[in-house]
Amino acid sequence: MIDLTPTQRRAFRAQAHHLHPVVSVAGNGLTPAVLKEIDNALQSHELIKIRVYGEDRAQRDSILATVCTELDAASVQHIGKTLVVWREKREEESSSAIPAEKRRKSPAKAKSAKVLSANRGMSSLSSKAPKKPHWFAAAPGKSRSGPQR
Repeated sequence: MIDLTPTQRRAFRAQAHHLHPVVSVAGNGLTPAVLKEIDNALQSHELIKIRVYGEDRAQRDSILATVCTELDAASVQHIGKTLVVWREKREEESSSAIPAEKRRKSPAKAKSAKVLSANRGMSSLSSKAPKKPHWFAAAPGKSRSGPQR
């Protein structure tokens, strides 16, 4: 678990004021899937709010302690049913395993308008699109051009 100085904690509380809860912990409690979602949110945002639905304050304290120890995060604030947690972004392991040789695409060849139109076909340019049907049919004997005199 990371310890924050009071100055850091104050700054993070100010930043978290405008945030909405990203993860909710409901009746099933802190499951491995919820922990993974919190981990993903911390990796993306660093500073997150967690909403815990439950009336027991001791249970919310234990959830906060578990999240901080399991995910190596710092507790910023616990007000009511809202927990604020911070963790610095970690480097992803997949970025270190970049293959040494990547396949390179051949450079694109410039095409003239003549080549492009030949590929598309001139017939598609000259044909008109079919008319769309009207939502309602015109009454028999009446024209759609306007009132008759």
